[in-house]
Amino acid sequence: MRSFKITAFAAALMAFASIPLAPLQAAPGHSGGHGHGSAAIGEPGKAAEASRTVTIVMGDNYYEPERIEVSAGETIRFIVQNKGEFLHEFNIATPEMHAAHQKEMAVMFEHGMLTPTSIDREMMKMDHSKTGMSHSMQHDDPNSVLLEPGQSGELIWTFPSSGTLEFACNIPGHYETGMVGAVQLRTGAARK
Repeated sequence: MRSFKITAFAAALMAFASIPLAPLQAAPGHSGGHGHGSAAIGEPGKAAEASRTVTIVMGDNYYEPERIEVSAGETIRFIVQNKGEFLHEFNIATPEMHAAHQKEMAVMFEHGMLTPTSIDREMMKMDHSKTGMSHSMQHDDPNSVLLEPGQSGELIWTFPSSGTLEFACNIPGHYETGMVGAVQLRTGAARK
């Protein structure tokens, strides 16, 4: 199964490389937060309030586990590990938010802020008004972790009481090849 995913990823990466990126711009009205703080997806949590820790392993091009189950209002501490050979992201959002963020990530690739394996943090700090982005491109939002190969990170998140959420990698071509997982939200009392 993994060899199919890697082959599909390589095909998507090749297809993406042939797409002209200049017309891609940020979604209208996007403030740079990739949706964090939105009631639709929840909000940053506090470590002391986390009911559990979930380890997420990112590979080329998959997540382990492929889905997570959370209770309404639950706060979870995620330990995210990139065990792949490429740059990957763990981002909690709605499908619509992921679609908008994918366009931004494509612009970040086009302008050299991201490569298939690395992040140019100095480039991210520069003025990006000429790229059609009117906001910071530092990719430091609390609902997302962007990791180079071999890196680990942490995200603490409090989930909403309802909604349709998923976690995904919005690096160009990754979402399309299946690097997306379901967040199954259980209604009722938050898990303690």
